[in-house]
Amino acid sequence: MCLAIPARITELKENNMAEVSIMGTTRDISIDLTPQAGLGDYVLVHAGFSIEVVGEAYAKETLALIDEMSELVDDFEASPQAAVR
Repeated sequence: MCLAIPARITELKENNMAEVSIMGTTRDISIDLTPQAGLGDYVLVHAGFSIEVVGEAYAKETLALIDEMSELVDDFEASPQAAVR
């Protein structure tokens, strides 16, 4: 299974590179596959490449779900039943 994470382009760089912000972390990615992407756009990032430009609402909804999943994992790992596994 592949997972692409929404990220916001914060800086356009030379050679079709861009800096993006992903949940508070910045990364440099290639925008070769999405040459239409611009500063402030949200893109789906997979393996260091933007693979699709997406809307802000979709990006924020997806990031909220990812955050919720990490909270569920934290809750599970903190539960007494997790120690029994």
